[in-house]
Amino acid sequence: MPLTVGATFGGLRPGGVSIDLGVGPEPIEITSPDLVFGERKVAGSLTGNPATGDATLRFSALSGVAAMIETVPLDQAAAAYAKMMAGKARFRMVLVTNNGAGQSAPRHS
Repeated sequence: MPLTVGATFGGLRPGGVSIDLGVGPEPIEITSPDLVFGERKVAGSLTGNPATGDATLRFSALSGVAAMIETVPLDQAAAAYAKMMAGKARFRMVLVTNNGAGQSAPRHS
């Protein structure tokens, strides 16, 4: 089970920022001491910003972190979109063409 923002917030360095990307169904619960005494911050964004994206990519490259994605053939785009809009997509939905099917990105279907 993935950890929530609240469960990992106390692990931020003092002055650190937790950026919640996307929208989840559960509220974010953070204790006042973790927020105030650590001088930590919470921010939200649907996609982040270029600087955050760059830092995320660098961290991923250095630590071997990879996105968890679900690949769907391009001809099933409508079904993938419907699944995503219904909140049933477990991972990021990625459309692939026949040429993209052999890429080495990790896939979770």
